[in-house]
Amino acid sequence: MADNDPGAPVLSLSAMGKDYAAPVLDDVSLVLNPGEVLALTGENGAGKSTLSKIVCGLVQPTRGQMLLDGKPFAPTSRRDAERLGVRMVMQELGLVTTLSVAENLLLDRLPNKTGWIRKARLHELAARQLAKIGMQNIDPATPVARLGIGQQQMVEIARNLQDDTRVLVLDEPTAMLTPRETSHLFEQIDLLKARGVAIVYVSHRLEELQRIADRVAVLRDGRLVDVRPMAGVRESELVQRMVGRAVHEHEGRDRRAAGPVLLSARGIGRAQVVRDVDIDLRAGEVMGLAGLVGSGRTELVRLLFGADRADRGEITLHADGKTTHHVRKGWRSPMQAIRAGIGLVTEDRKSQGLLLPQSIRVNATLSDLGAISHAGWLRGAKERSIARKLVELLRIRSRSIEQPVATLSGGNQQKVVFARWLHRECKVLLLDEPTRGVDVGARADLYAELDRMTDAGKALLMVSSDLRELMAMCDRIGVMSAGRLVAVFERGEWTEQSLLAAAFSDATGHPAAQPPTVSPVSDPTPVAADTP
Repeated sequence: MADNDPGAPVLSLSAMGKDYAAPVLDDVSLVLNPGEVLALTGENGAGKSTLSKIVCGLVQPTRGQMLLDGKPFAPTSRRDAERLGVRMVMQELGLVTTLSVAENLLLDRLPNKTGWIRKARLHELAARQLAKIGMQNIDPATPVARLGIGQQQMVEIARNLQDDTRVLVLDEPTAMLTPRETSHLFEQIDLLKARGVAIVYVSHRLEELQRIADRVAVLRDGRLVDVRPMAGVRESELVQRMVGRAVHEHEGRDRRAAGPVLLSARGIGRAQVVRDVDIDLRAGEVMGLAGLVGSGRTELVRLLFGADRADRGEITLHADGKTTHHVRKGWRSPMQAIRAGIGLVTEDRKSQGLLLPQSIRVNATLSDLGAISHAGWLRGAKERSIARKLVELLRIRSRSIEQPVATLSGGNQQKVVFARWLHRECKVLLLDEPTRGVDVGARADLYAELDRMTDAGKALLMVSSDLRELMAMCDRIGVMSAGRLVAVFERGEWTEQSLLAAAFSDATGHPAAQPPTVSPVSDPTPVAADTP
């Protein structure tokens, strides 16, 4: 690494801009100093990812100039930027899931002898990389496909912690991490700062910025609206700068009035992943589901939707005091659950929730083709009318309903997923990490939609790793541990400490001797998802 003047900026950006059909980034000037963390925040679509990708060679700017260590810097590819020590951990994982953890970590520098990979050396180097982020419990030979999504994110981070790094861009790095994994990441960031590495930290989690950032830069509508030291910045003030309006919190809200049970599950289970869970979802309320990664939260939701087949238990749906559906060992397929009135907002919207190359129009109306067709033919005018109304209702920021979903920001993609189930008018909606990677403005819009749903008498089940979110939005919170539902708290009964204590308990609800070690999850046996 070059011996640089510690007072000179590592990276300077001057009047950066990027145009597509319209400007998405305009006149952004910033400096990044050695050994500092610059938080980059703003709503989805504000230009954060575009700016980050320009710095890392993934997008070419329309105008502006960059300097790296005082010299012109204009990378034309990611490899070009990495060669100069500028690396990026992207929100969208770039791992090769068919390869092992070790092969992914060292893909561009596999140790070999006369063309043959030295497996022992490969695993030794990979183990060192994993140890840096506290993931030494993962076998480097494990195929990436067998890891949970949070563990895959940690592997992606480890891959970019190289000794020659001058600038490291982290795009929503903790969106899929547990608190323990987040703590390991922050320890690494402190070490990188001590080495003089300059870090750009893109995040919507404002409480994290208080812990990790030295300065904060706020983007709104593609323009830089504020840069200031992080110390002393109030969260409410920062939010208002980001969205240009006041955003109301849900803390201290009253419990919603619960209506009749719409969905009940008794003894539902699958192997040892979900172990004989009893749960009731009531009209007009939000039930939260907390727990550690690997506790069975997502797996339970998938059973309730028919994405995985239960091997025991039963599910019953009710309406107007009568049983409308009763199935033993769960639904045969997601199609059966959808027809019964259940929807699912998946944990991973990109691979499981959206048809990325297709338009907003197609994705938003896909859940109920019968409502927009006649005699097997799509009624284009009706389809377009419904899509426009959903876009307006959810404030989806887009050029038109024909815009491919892949080109939308993360928050707007999530709104399209919500739009799909609004179109279907499901009675029960299952939400798995519904605001992951979503900015505060879009999150407020989604919360408002959840309120409208409960006012309309729908039953919601929300899985979230963010206890603050659950405590703000839910009327009841159940806690999963080792595949069991070990506790259920009513609003007013819980504290953050009581929720965490239940999450760290064993499967009987007794406190665990020590926090459980997260291990790779086995590949589930999914049921093929039918298109409704």
